[in-house]
Amino acid sequence: MQIKTLLPLLIASLFVGCASVPKADSQLSQQAKQLTAPAEGNATIYVFRSNTVKGAALKKDVWIDGECLGETSRGVFFYKEVPANQKHVVSTESEFSPNHLEVATEAGKLYFIQQYIKMGAFVGGANLKQVDEVTGKKAIAESQLAQGGNCSKATISLDK
Repeated sequence: MQIKTLLPLLIASLFVGCASVPKADSQLSQQAKQLTAPAEGNATIYVFRSNTVKGAALKKDVWIDGECLGETSRGVFFYKEVPANQKHVVSTESEFSPNHLEVATEAGKLYFIQQYIKMGAFVGGANLKQVDEVTGKKAIAESQLAQGGNCSKATISLDK
């Protein structure tokens, strides 16, 4: 009788699990959370995924200008210094095709991009939105730096 009760619970737990990605060393994470000014002539783009339960079982790739930052899960972030006074494209994988967000940067500034999970036809997709500095700094403080470079593809097409 107990097996009949435990078996459905065990099977259900397989579908509810949380995805995780490799995290950077805690010292590197704390250093990144200092949000220091970028090198002269550069800007820094932070990409984070909130620590929410929506889509917790999904991992999604993130790119800047077609180059892999890494794979996200809930509560992680990446950052990259980029040349300032240019437009940069932040991309994330979604259900059927990548979603892109263009960010026009200025020297010395920090930009915060939130990756969020949205419902899909077959599996959850992901999208991106730029958030204000207060929201972004709070999210980074509550997140962990993820190890980079583990996308399913090293580069992504920026065709829209």
